[in-house]
Amino acid sequence: MDRPELPLPQLHAFVVLAEELHFGRAAARLGIAQPPLSQQIRRLEDKVGYALFNRDPGRVDLTAAGRELLPAARQAIIYLAQGLTAARDVGSGRVGHLRIGFAASLALTILPSLLRTFREQFPVVSLDIQEMTTTPQLAALRDRTIDIGLLREPPANDAELAFETVLTEPFVAVLPASHSIAAQRTVRVEQLAHCPFVLLPRAVGPALYDQIAAVCTAAGFTPQVAQHAVEWQTVCALVGTGLGVSLAPESIRRIRLKGVAFRRIEPDAVRTRVAVAWRKNDPNPLIPRIVGALEDSPSDSPRLRRR
Repeated sequence: MDRPELPLPQLHAFVVLAEELHFGRAAARLGIAQPPLSQQIRRLEDKVGYALFNRDPGRVDLTAAGRELLPAARQAIIYLAQGLTAARDVGSGRVGHLRIGFAASLALTILPSLLRTFREQFPVVSLDIQEMTTTPQLAALRDRTIDIGLLREPPANDAELAFETVLTEPFVAVLPASHSIAAQRTVRVEQLAHCPFVLLPRAVGPALYDQIAAVCTAAGFTPQVAQHAVEWQTVCALVGTGLGVSLAPESIRRIRLKGVAFRRIEPDAVRTRVAVAWRKNDPNPLIPRIVGALEDSPSDSPRLRRR
């Protein structure tokens, strides 16, 4: 396909003159003098190879060639204006596409308010929300299959990824409702020493797994894991069947399952971090926008601390 050699100023001048059919009015509308307008039209006619206007004394009309060119010239100007607007919108982060990975438990905390806040601020941005645990999120960020991750316990000193803590929360004990210590309002961690545990596999969230193990170690025992489950809802369901107990981020208590009790623990000094993650130096202008939306979105629990 041959590259067109019709400069935009000449096309614009042509369209305005075709609408006014008067050099003086067209020049005034363009904000230029009449001689430069005449020169623009002459240059365009030279490129076309045919006259575009009949110039009779006191009268200007389009030629057949001019009538043929006019719709295409108008469309070219419209397409360019639309393209410029679209480019500016994407460049500014007002529109575009954003792929977000999130840990399932965050659907119980910051995800709903984040999405509401972001949708209010950027209603035409397309969002692709994918549920995944921490380790798959880190891999997806490095593979560029997601743009933003919302995860627990991010790794330290990552060469490729940036992290910002947006929320912290304490741990709670997850117990069968029929368990004797479920009658207590607060459970001391050492009371769980002889109980089998149901936990997420370490591979899906090593830092969180190690943090739970450290809480138990500080209480003088190593948790004996009887069963693994990839999602916290499954962990709670298995606890409810009597397969064991667990320690979980406090937001997990919002999973309301029959036969499951959630209790505060003592000591409760350890808090798990929720972080937003993204690729360092990623040029996507939507990334700082969603990080800002995270800062603006509220936490609805006094035990969940922002940053």
